[in-house]
Amino acid sequence: MERTFAMIKPDGARRGLTPEILARIARKGYRVVGLKQMTISRQTAENHYGEHKERPFFGELVDFITGGPVVAIALEGNEAIAGWRAMMGATNPANAAPGTIRADFATTTGENVTHGSDSSESATRELGLFFAAGELLD
Repeated sequence: MERTFAMIKPDGARRGLTPEILARIARKGYRVVGLKQMTISRQTAENHYGEHKERPFFGELVDFITGGPVVAIALEGNEAIAGWRAMMGATNPANAAPGTIRADFATTTGENVTHGSDSSESATRELGLFFAAGELLD
């Protein structure tokens, strides 16, 4: 069993996509071991996107992710990291495979509805940023 961090970004939450995305997660067979709606602080957003700090789009990323409520999700399942990333689809929705979340719902590369950890190290770090000790189910 593997755990990963998933997020429904402000554009997805604002558009009411949370129930559909959670239903897709359940149909896939992943177990939700942590779930909360929240507004991300600027400090948490800067830590979350820290690897992009020197990139010109860093400020836009932080502004976007702090611009409204998100849904933070801790998922558990077999190969959950790769599986969730496959369910999301390519970052650019124009390149996302049909039936993926981003192909079905994303409008632009910048507003692409979801986030998912890209490695076990990222998953551990991101789960720790968004969930305190004791907030995840055993």
